[in-house]
Amino acid sequence: MEKNNTILVIDDDKNILAILQMYLRKEGYDVVTGERGDTALKIFEQTQPMLVLLDVMLPGLDGWSVLGQLRQTSNVPVIMLTGRGDTTDRIQGLDLGADDYIPKPFDAKELIARIKAVLRRSMAPESEKTVQYPGLIVSLDNYSVILDGKQIEMPPKEIELLFFLASREGKVFTREQLLEHVWGFDFFGDSRTVDVHVKRIREKIGDREAWQIKTVWGVGYKFEAAK
Repeated sequence: MEKNNTILVIDDDKNILAILQMYLRKEGYDVVTGERGDTALKIFEQTQPMLVLLDVMLPGLDGWSVLGQLRQTSNVPVIMLTGRGDTTDRIQGLDLGADDYIPKPFDAKELIARIKAVLRRSMAPESEKTVQYPGLIVSLDNYSVILDGKQIEMPPKEIELLFFLASREGKVFTREQLLEHVWGFDFFGDSRTVDVHVKRIREKIGDREAWQIKTVWGVGYKFEAAK
């Protein structure tokens, strides 16, 4: 199987696996499936897929735990599938590094569209993947944040949000715009996940006279650097 054409689907519902296999293969993707969380990482290592569809409620190990372990070694796009559709679950998935989140039951055509959108974003070339300010280096080449010469531990979405703002210094973005650009989809009108991520980034890197993430009240956020 081609590494760049394989989608891994982990779900304990055999009917869902069969439906997804049919639709994904129609779209030209190779499909590998698994039904347990405790074997998902092994299957991932064996197949090296281009994208993972991951159910939350799994036997052996839940989807959150699988995602957390996966994000320790890989930035492969992950779309979470779940029968639980409340906002807290969505925020948890995104905080752990999910690229999208679709509650069940879902429309297969919508899911295919989401998959294509996530893959387009993940494969889009970027002319510049590193941004630097005094004492701060943010890189998407190796997903690292260096503060005063020391690497700061951050999950992928925090790094992507920091990079997005820092690479567009001085420009104000609404929470909805940040959701669209960084997460790549309309997060059901809920903007709290942006506030949570900004709060965590500030806790880790603080503010400097030379630069800061600034709240623009009534609008959103911007990265501001001293002139």
